[in-house]
Amino acid sequence: MSLVIVDAFAQGAPAAQEPGMSGFLIMLIPIVVLWFLMIRPQMKRQKEHTKMVDALAKGDEAVTNGGILGRITEVGDSFVTMEVANNMEVKVQRQAIATIMPKGTIKES
Repeated sequence: MSLVIVDAFAQGAPAAQEPGMSGFLIMLIPIVVLWFLMIRPQMKRQKEHTKMVDALAKGDEAVTNGGILGRITEVGDSFVTMEVANNMEVKVQRQAIATIMPKGTIKES
């Protein structure tokens, strides 16, 4: 009994293509999307907050990050003194001011 063995030849693998311009664009697109959706708006908010903190003045009504509403009575380089009730003042860092409220927000009683 004779067996016929057919020689099998392995096919050569296709040549690997170098990542060209399309590979670069595929990597670049998520970075650009991340920049416009997350990083750029955060930088804009930080810039506006810094501008607001630099413009703090005596008599402004402000809210701290902790939610305390008060009138600014003294402005220093790093700290701000706020009157939160009659004869009660609190000293907070300038960066802890979250927002400036419109004049007349605090009602005198």
